[in-house]
Amino acid sequence: MSQSKQVDKTTIKDTTKQVVTNPKIDNSRYYTTKDSILITTEIDETLKYYKADFNNIVDNHSEFFEKYPNNPDKTYFNNNVGFGGSEVGQDEYYIMYAYFLKQINGDKEFAKQRQKLIDIYSNINSLFSHFQYGGTYFGHQYRRILGYAEYSIYLLPKNKEEIEKTYDITKQKELYIKTLRQLINDESKIDYETLGKEKKAERTKELNKIVDDLEKLITDNFYLRRAQEFHYGHYEYY
Repeated sequence: MSQSKQVDKTTIKDTTKQVVTNPKIDNSRYYTTKDSILITTEIDETLKYYKADFNNIVDNHSEFFEKYPNNPDKTYFNNNVGFGGSEVGQDEYYIMYAYFLKQINGDKEFAKQRQKLIDIYSNINSLFSHFQYGGTYFGHQYRRILGYAEYSIYLLPKNKEEIEKTYDITKQKELYIKTLRQLINDESKIDYETLGKEKKAERTKELNKIVDDLEKLITDNFYLRRAQEFHYGHYEYY
């Protein structure tokens, strides 16, 4: 007859894994109390949300309220809950990213700088749209520029003490602008859709006008670097 083995339970250690969960961050101060809210933008795009939908975005996207935000490309691919599945949804994400980050950066305080960045990025987008004879990518980029511009406002040096590169950028700017004009000339050589010398000349003039505007908008090292980063980070064709 087998004897039962008594076990002293006080000597057994609990090996159950302890799951540690981070407490949910309370961003309820960003809730709307209105029945609906209209989001307006610098490019005259608007989004309308009912209260429940808007507050749900606040609950599901804590990345919109980080003290040290990441760029919108990274945050979108890390968490696109409620926005994924379509290009239009991604556009909406970038607009909302900009909307919330603007509140943290300061809306009125950086209105001029924000508009300048939007104009710089929009001109670059327009230039490459012409090179590629249009396409849906550029239309979506036009809306997502709001997110890129707002992230750039976050990176903007807020006082002179934060500026390390104090040298004159005239030569560097000239080289960048010259590169864009050379690109126009090179693209013109393989432009098989614009027929006739007069039309090609008109197109070339239009493209150089975009570069003229860029040249005026790039007024210091910060705007030059942001223009180059946006250009080389989003427009690469072979």
